[in-house]
Amino acid sequence: MAVAGQRRDRGALLRHLPFLLVMLVVAVAALRIGQYHWRQGAALIGGALMLAGLLRAVLPDVKAGLLAIRGKPVDVLTYGALSVLILFIALTITGGPLS
Repeated sequence: MAVAGQRRDRGALLRHLPFLLVMLVVAVAALRIGQYHWRQGAALIGGALMLAGLLRAVLPDVKAGLLAIRGKPVDVLTYGALSVLILFIALTITGGPLS
């Protein structure tokens, strides 16, 4: 009985691994923003969204975990558009907060 429970736990962890990977990149971005490297942090957030879109595109719905919000085409388009927008803003704005 314990073996079946362990398999379920491992399956749940593997199912949420893509989301955890994206959130790890977001955590690094938050750290960079907290160190007043806001442009690098914003670029990392854009990269995290791009990673989310890529993972959503290549993984089946059951393995995408929390990255699956709507249908696959809508998710990929939304993640991609937001990542391009944030990367554009991060790379083109001069100055910044507290400067």
